Amino acid sequence: MDAVVERYGRFAREEAPGRSALYEAWAHRVVDDADVAAALSSIPDTRRQPSLVFAVMRVLGAPMDDVDAWARWVPAHADEIAAQCRVRSVQTNEPLRCAALLPVLARIDGPIALLEVGASAGLCLYPDRYSYRYHRGDELIALDPVDGPSAVELHSDLTGDPAFRMPEIVWRAGIDLNPLDARDTDDRAWLAGLVWPGEEGRRERIVAALDIAADDPPLLVSGDGADALPALAAQAPGDATLVVTTPGVLAHVPRARRGAVIDAARAAGRWVTLDAPGLHDGWTGTPTAERGGFALALDGEVLGEVDPLGAWVAWHPGRGASAQ
Repeated sequence: MDAVVERYGRFAREEAPGRSALYEAWAHRVVDDADVAAALSSIPDTRRQPSLVFAVMRVLGAPMDDVDAWARWVPAHADEIAAQCRVRSVQTNEPLRCAALLPVLARIDGPIALLEVGASAGLCLYPDRYSYRYHRGDELIALDPVDGPSAVELHSDLTGDPAFRMPEIVWRAGIDLNPLDARDTDDRAWLAGLVWPGEEGRRERIVAALDIAADDPPLLVSGDGADALPALAAQAPGDATLVVTTPGVLAHVPRARRGAVIDAARAAGRWVTLDAPGLHDGWTGTPTAERGGFALALDGEVLGEVDPLGAWVAWHPGRGASAQ
């Protein structure tokens, strides 16, 4: 229980404020209510992160308009919550990350065969199917798919001057420990449920992207990124440039395995990633984080700094990474 109180107290103080008032209130109640904390202590510590536990509660029908009713509901459903947490995982599938990936993909000659490690439902495999609105000061840079504006419109603040063009993607595939199917009602509900209450517009964006993926499903396989990548990459069309992306997923890979994933990605084709600067040693230089964001890189060369979910892009090839 001490570990539960410490973890949820930190979440209430540092992570939830300004993002989700509901999750902030729930986390504070965990700290203050011994019965709730005891119920959560039955969940294995590796499956007890607040964002996962709270999403499970919402899927199971937890009261959301009365924190006292919620505090009574949690102990009464402790076994169900623990069981679901054991089989669920946080699989944030944010299509807005494509706003960060797009300027890198524009530098790669197509057609492109796109393969994502940690694909979840594959929503980041459709950068050519989304509309983009980059805001650079008072300037608006708009890009749409070749067949017209998309139901998914991605807005991102921009500094710098990348070259933009829509990629030509002829093959889409992904690897995940537990791939989700955009056509499956339960998988769709889970992805929507991972959106924190209070994050305006994000749920609608994910649902619209799920519709796009459901109309043209990617090839998704279950497995470890490093182990499954060579066989899946071998299925890509031979006349396309294979691009392997790892957008934000390496943080969820044990440190001892991150290098193996990076090596497999580089061996297969071009490698595009966005990661915290100190996460691995796959950079060709030492990335810096002037704004506290993630490094965006092609084949390890840092080309910019980005918001982890794509809300802003600071494009600066040749700057922000010191030579090793």
